[in-house]
Amino acid sequence: MTVHAPETLPEGGKARMVYLSLRDEISNGDFTEGALLPGENRLAEAFGVSRITVRRALDALAAEGWIKKRTGAGSVVLPRPDGDTRIAANFATLMPQLVEMEHRTTARLLSFSYGPAPDGVASALGLAKRSTVQTAVRVRYADEQAFSHLTTHVPETIARNYGETDLATQPLFRLLERSGVLVESAYQSVTATLAAPDVADALGVSVGAPLLSLRRVVRDAEGRGVEHLSALYRPELFRLEMRLTRVGAGEARHWEPVIGAAET
Repeated sequence: MTVHAPETLPEGGKARMVYLSLRDEISNGDFTEGALLPGENRLAEAFGVSRITVRRALDALAAEGWIKKRTGAGSVVLPRPDGDTRIAANFATLMPQLVEMEHRTTARLLSFSYGPAPDGVASALGLAKRSTVQTAVRVRYADEQAFSHLTTHVPETIARNYGETDLATQPLFRLLERSGVLVESAYQSVTATLAAPDVADALGVSVGAPLLSLRRVVRDAEGRGVEHLSALYRPELFRLEMRLTRVGAGEARHWEPVIGAAET
């Protein structure tokens, strides 16, 4: 089994660009196990950089166990640990899948505290400025590998119904429901961001490494905000998928997501 070491970005912006591009191609299966990467000259030409820049990127990939450099024979792609360990989620049914994920993975609680809500959190939850919220930071693991960094904010009136030990051992949704919250709806968005020092350390990546960023606001049956989640995912370990179908007729024919479709 090949173990991928914590990510170490090579020096130089161009080398990092080559490194990230090649790593994503390997992670996405464009270069499969045992495949040979193009030679340094071809890579340099394709990316418009020098051979030294390409060499730095390949050295970083080799140090992390993505490839093996063979003198005079190019770089070969190594097998992923225990096959493909990425967590996959269908974007059309993302909410229930993320809840189910909490039951299939483990989490480590990094911090637990009460304090004033950040302005953006207070606004999203519909709270008065400086309202007290419980803030918890957790890292979630799949097969003992950190893949997500989760920061949750819950209004104090709800959060006082459970403690630090509960949150360290049980999914937050279960604790909210145990507290009498009737969850009704949620809004979430997905974008990209870069790893800050504390997040990079927790996920085992380099500062500035690209991450998927998911934000979610959960509301109860009366429309009150009950949870604000900021989740950061390692993109090589987590992917969003969506199955689409063409519906309608004539010029009105369009794409729609297939909700609840079985994956093949």
